[in-house]
Amino acid sequence: MTITMNIQDAKARLSALVADAEQGNDIVIARAGRPIVRLVPITDEPTPRRLGIFATKLSPQSIAESLAPLSADEIALWDEAS
Repeated sequence: MTITMNIQDAKARLSALVADAEQGNDIVIARAGRPIVRLVPITDEPTPRRLGIFATKLSPQSIAESLAPLSADEIALWDEAS
Protein backbone atom coordinates (compact mmCIF):
# COMPACT_ATOMS: atom_id res chain seq x y z
CA MET A 1 0.00 0.00 0.00
CA THR A 2 1.28 3.49 -0.84
CA ILE A 3 0.94 6.18 1.79
CA THR A 4 1.39 9.77 0.56
CA MET A 5 1.65 12.50 3.14
CA ASN A 6 2.60 16.18 3.14
CA ILE A 7 5.80 17.03 4.96
CA GLN A 8 4.11 18.85 7.87
CA ASP A 9 1.95 15.82 8.66
CA ALA A 10 4.90 13.47 8.17
CA LYS A 11 6.93 15.38 10.77
CA ALA A 12 4.22 14.77 13.34
CA ARG A 13 3.89 11.06 12.43
CA LEU A 14 7.51 10.13 11.66
CA SER A 15 7.69 7.17 14.06
CA ALA A 16 4.50 5.67 12.64
CA LEU A 17 5.69 6.22 9.06
CA VAL A 18 9.00 4.48 9.80
CA ALA A 19 7.09 1.52 11.25
CA ASP A 20 4.87 1.42 8.15
CA ALA A 21 7.94 1.44 5.87
CA GLU A 22 9.50 -1.40 7.88
CA GLN A 23 6.34 -3.43 7.26
CA GLY A 24 6.75 -2.98 3.51
CA ASN A 25 4.43 -0.05 2.84
CA ASP A 26 5.51 2.53 0.29
CA ILE A 27 5.78 5.91 2.04
CA VAL A 28 5.92 9.05 -0.13
CA ILE A 29 6.43 12.48 1.45
CA ALA A 30 5.19 15.47 -0.53
CA ARG A 31 5.66 19.23 -0.40
CA ALA A 32 2.63 21.26 -1.48
CA GLY A 33 1.12 18.08 -2.91
CA ARG A 34 4.18 17.26 -5.07
CA PRO A 35 6.05 14.02 -4.14
CA ILE A 36 9.65 14.78 -3.13
CA VAL A 37 11.02 11.73 -1.24
CA ARG A 38 10.29 8.06 -0.58
CA LEU A 39 10.86 6.43 2.81
CA VAL A 40 12.27 2.90 2.48
CA PRO A 41 13.74 0.44 4.98
CA ILE A 42 17.43 -0.46 4.91
CA THR A 43 18.15 -4.10 4.12
CA ASP A 44 20.43 -6.08 6.42
CA GLU A 45 22.76 -7.14 3.63
CA PRO A 46 25.11 -4.37 2.47
CA THR A 47 25.80 -4.02 -1.23
CA PRO A 48 29.20 -5.51 -2.08
CA ARG A 49 31.76 -2.90 -3.07
CA ARG A 50 34.07 -3.13 -6.04
CA LEU A 51 37.71 -2.14 -5.90
CA GLY A 52 37.14 0.46 -8.60
CA ILE A 53 38.17 0.21 -12.23
CA PHE A 54 40.97 -2.27 -11.53
CA ALA A 55 38.75 -4.84 -9.77
CA THR A 56 38.68 -7.09 -12.82
CA LYS A 57 42.33 -6.56 -13.75
CA LEU A 58 44.13 -7.19 -10.45
CA SER A 59 44.17 -10.52 -8.69
CA PRO A 60 44.44 -10.73 -4.90
CA GLN A 61 47.96 -12.11 -5.38
CA SER A 62 49.10 -9.16 -7.50
CA ILE A 63 47.62 -6.73 -4.98
CA ALA A 64 49.49 -8.48 -2.14
CA GLU A 65 52.73 -8.37 -4.14
CA SER A 66 52.26 -4.66 -4.82
CA LEU A 67 51.83 -3.93 -1.13
CA ALA A 68 54.72 -6.10 0.04
CA PRO A 69 57.71 -4.31 1.62
CA LEU A 70 60.63 -3.46 -0.68
CA SER A 71 63.72 -5.64 -0.55
CA ALA A 72 67.09 -4.17 0.43
CA ASP A 73 68.16 -4.18 -3.25
CA GLU A 74 65.03 -2.25 -4.29
CA ILE A 75 65.58 0.30 -1.51
CA ALA A 76 69.19 0.75 -2.65
CA LEU A 77 67.98 1.47 -6.21
CA TRP A 78 65.66 4.18 -4.87
CA ASP A 79 68.52 5.67 -2.84
CA GLU A 80 70.70 5.80 -5.97
CA ALA A 81 68.01 7.59 -7.96
CA SER A 82 67.67 10.44 -5.47
